[in-house]
Amino acid sequence: MIQVQNLRVSVEWKEILRNIDIAFETGKTYYLLGQNGSGKSSLALTLMGHPKYQIQEGSMTIDGENLATMTPDERSHRWLFLSLQNIPEVRGVRLGEYLRTIYNRNLSAGTKALSPFLCRRYLTTLTKELSMPESFLDRDLNVGFSGGEKRKIEILQMKLLNPRYIILDEIESGLDVDAFRTVAELLSRVKTPDNTLIIITHNFRMTEFVKPNEVIILKNGEIAERGGGELVEKIGVGGFES
Repeated sequence: MIQVQNLRVSVEWKEILRNIDIAFETGKTYYLLGQNGSGKSSLALTLMGHPKYQIQEGSMTIDGENLATMTPDERSHRWLFLSLQNIPEVRGVRLGEYLRTIYNRNLSAGTKALSPFLCRRYLTTLTKELSMPESFLDRDLNVGFSGGEKRKIEILQMKLLNPRYIILDEIESGLDVDAFRTVAELLSRVKTPDNTLIIITHNFRMTEFVKPNEVIILKNGEIAERGGGELVEKIGVGGFES
């Protein structure tokens, strides 16, 4: 479980989050909703350890350990995964080699690393599950891919690493209607009783594919309201001001 208590965060001494109390339990799906600038992405980046976001007060723990003192790579090794709104392109790094590297770096102690041959064979089975061409593995990381293809690559990473806590920051960004449906359906297959999804979105159709256990509304850096799926319907009819 990720436990956030009385969290107050600032960027360049400007307070952007305050009085945040949330528990993200294993096996559940959470939606963080709110207007632009309400603090949703700020909370995600704070959880992941972006250095620009400074904790002024409060605590964050992951499975009982102090999350706030961990570096971003240490948080990744605690099975925390963040899908960004804007996916960076990295020239000169092949997708397949990148995936083998992050897989081997996140292995549990005592587990044998995968050789290039065995990793390629394993990745090929995953690309088939996601209806991705195997040739993608030989291309530079995210370079020249469409929005939908980049999101598939992120889902490929999720299936490869099997993280326990998955934060999705506007995963629908840059997708057309068909690509959104494809990505949403694939995401519904990623959800298991052993992981937690924290979904930030402006497209409420996502809830048709991945049902929420809890919906949390942020406004001006604070939690304004929380509830179940009925909150999504309420906002869909009357907007956030309702």
